[in-house]
Amino acid sequence: MAQRIFMIEDDSALREELAHLLELAGFMPIGITERFEEAPQKALEANVDCVVVDLKLPNTDGHAICRAIREKSDVPIIVLTSSESEFDEVMAMNLGADDYIVKPYRPAVLLAHIQALLRRKAPGASILMSHKGVQLDLGAGVVSFDEKSAELTRNEQRILQILMKNPGTVVPRSEIMCALWESDSFIDDNTLTVNVNRLRKTLSSLGVPDEFLVTRRGLGYSV
Repeated sequence: MAQRIFMIEDDSALREELAHLLELAGFMPIGITERFEEAPQKALEANVDCVVVDLKLPNTDGHAICRAIREKSDVPIIVLTSSESEFDEVMAMNLGADDYIVKPYRPAVLLAHIQALLRRKAPGASILMSHKGVQLDLGAGVVSFDEKSAELTRNEQRILQILMKNPGTVVPRSEIMCALWESDSFIDDNTLTVNVNRLRKTLSSLGVPDEFLVTRRGLGYSV
């Protein structure tokens, strides 16, 4: 069965172009053409595999949609927008978006990002990793510390997994970016920083010491 991609785009021409691209790639594009404030509910009801959302929409915006979806689901979310604003990108990532792509997009690149997110979606058997009291459950996507736990976004989990697989080793930023997005060629370097900062905030909420995740300026990160 084809994987279902939910499109939240008010420009009919762009929506049709995206739908055609997705169909050619073997996906099943579905979406909403009006009442965009109902988009989160419609996407969740449709039980889709990925959501592609624009930021500027009638009666709502992509940030609100990211927040509403993420409160109830961990479905992959890609923001596809004409906004090159760093503020918009940081806010979108902080509200739960997994990726941020600026229009006009390159079709092959967009498809690669969608496919990369979908490959990381399916949970496998529960695999536990532990380092300095921090435990990562790869199957559940949960991090635990001192009898407290929190769910991680896909990017948070992948970053923590990479670092915990290489304890005491500085992992280059470029290596992490390639693992997250299959390439570091089309990714704003700040996007990784946003994801790492979000991971730090999650760990801090559990009481994990700040020195657990160390930034090696000009090099990368380590635990």
